[in-house]
Amino acid sequence: MPGKPPRICGCGRKVPAGLRCECQAKRDAERKARFDKTRPSSSARGYTSKWERARADFLAAHPFCRRCGAPATVVDHIIPHRGDLSLFWDRSNWQPLCAADHNSAKQIEERRAAKGQWT
Repeated sequence: MPGKPPRICGCGRKVPAGLRCECQAKRDAERKARFDKTRPSSSARGYTSKWERARADFLAAHPFCRRCGAPATVVDHIIPHRGDLSLFWDRSNWQPLCAADHNSAKQIEERRAAKGQWT
């Protein structure tokens, strides 16, 4: 069965199906760099050595991803804390996730919620 045909990017380059054009990747990198300049450091957001100890204790007590059952590597805030330290430290707001679930499905859900598209 043949694959999808290449597409033409807005810049005029032919791009293999499923890949991004160099110009698109460059724009994405520039956009992310602009965002990172305005974002507080991880320690300013509460991710300190105290957090690392609490995270390690939580993952030891909850070693498996709540979504898929894989080994958990991330302590996720169920409700995004957005700088609210009481919500940040509320252990009932924590859930163990594997990196794949945290970095894909959970992030998509949070973006939808932020845009008011939550269904």
